[in-house]
Amino acid sequence: MQALSLSAISLPQLYDLLQPITVPNTSPNAKFTNWSSTFACSPLAVFEPATELQCELILELARREGKVVRAVGVGHSPSDLACTTGYMLRTTKLDRLLEIHADKRYIIAQAGITLDALHAELAIHGLAMINVGSISDQTLGGIVTTATHGTGINYGVISTHVMGLSLLLADGSRVFCSRQERPDLFTASICGLGSTGLILTVTLEVEPAFRLKEVQQTIQFHECVRSLDSLVTASEHVRFWWFPAADTMRVSSADRTVEPVKPAGSWLWHSLIGFHVVQFLLFVARFILPLNIFIGRFASWLVSTKVIAIDDSFRIFNMECRYPQHTTEWAIPYDNTKACLHDLHDWLMREFSDPNGLRPHFPIEVRFSDSDDIWLSPSNGQRTCWIGIVQFKPYGFEVPYKMLFERFEAILCRHGGRPHWAKAHHLRPETLRTLYPRFDDFTRVLESVDPRGMFRNEYVERHIFGKTGPGYHNRVFKRYAPSQ
Repeated sequence: MQALSLSAISLPQLYDLLQPITVPNTSPNAKFTNWSSTFACSPLAVFEPATELQCELILELARREGKVVRAVGVGHSPSDLACTTGYMLRTTKLDRLLEIHADKRYIIAQAGITLDALHAELAIHGLAMINVGSISDQTLGGIVTTATHGTGINYGVISTHVMGLSLLLADGSRVFCSRQERPDLFTASICGLGSTGLILTVTLEVEPAFRLKEVQQTIQFHECVRSLDSLVTASEHVRFWWFPAADTMRVSSADRTVEPVKPAGSWLWHSLIGFHVVQFLLFVARFILPLNIFIGRFASWLVSTKVIAIDDSFRIFNMECRYPQHTTEWAIPYDNTKACLHDLHDWLMREFSDPNGLRPHFPIEVRFSDSDDIWLSPSNGQRTCWIGIVQFKPYGFEVPYKMLFERFEAILCRHGGRPHWAKAHHLRPETLRTLYPRFDDFTRVLESVDPRGMFRNEYVERHIFGKTGPGYHNRVFKRYAPSQ
């Protein structure tokens, strides 16, 4: 088969070859819904390849039929980034760790491997990822193509640890790119929204396995902001969880250590009370909105004690996502952090004092990353503070969020905010071009490697190329009716 040119395969033969990896239309998996159940789509066909040759066959079919191909992993992005009306290519069977070079501190893995699986494989060989975000459910390819981040003012987004990529391009060619080889394609692809090509493998820098010692403690909001610079630089990995209703910040500071493992956590937060009681209260608050203020204070109290934990790095980096949720997250220049937090605080206090004001959930997560030179990375050219807000969906039920997010985003935009690419946002090319100096270089690479737009789904067409109309509206794949 490999010696046979794909173009020599007849269309009926191509259908026959793809049939074993095509999800039947009658299967629930023939439709796609993201993890938070906020966006859904019904692709023309869903393929689940297990080999690179099968990926080539899918792209061959798409070329002949003029269809879009959208790669998707586990669907954790809380936006329509993965949605398509064309072909969907699930990468979850392309999930192997291919090469381990412990002496040179790098590995090569298929893009469909989840971070959870990668952590386990690396641990066997005494290795670990350098930095990790708050969850590890996502695929490696997914975090690379969205420049997903962990926290640590001296640590870049996870894409900065990528040393090379192998891609299938729209013309069917398999290419390798790195800082030294096809550098423009590489820099575009390590935050490329899946639009430069199909990522087959990722060459990733790692380090010897390590433990982290994390100290969590609660302080008052204004004390945290006053001491921001000293707090952020006092440890390697620092993040805050802000409970506006209680006016408190939960500060997490983590550093590498050789001390023995000593797992810890807030029993109240992780127990029956912390999970089930809070979820029930959030459900009741759908009907009694002022109750959200009490719940926020209650949740802050549940985690108010000082906690010290020592564990494997990824176990400290990760946290439980708890409930399905609406979320938005924006990156601002670190130098704007204090002013932005004060503006957010003033806004939320006005909401709380207004009998008809908004009653948001909790916590607001605040994290940090170093600057980088990746064209579309939100940390491009600047040390960065990431601020994310959530509205939980208790038992999967809808909650008001749209007006809350609009007001939140307006404040972040005033402070130079750039959206997290995996999360829903409203920005279009004319605005993104002002935020990203290399935006036009990115689109130039896309036009070069994919002139017909095989990898441009509705999200890419809307945000990168400015397509408008009913088929490209930012709620075209929204699963539920608009929320207030």
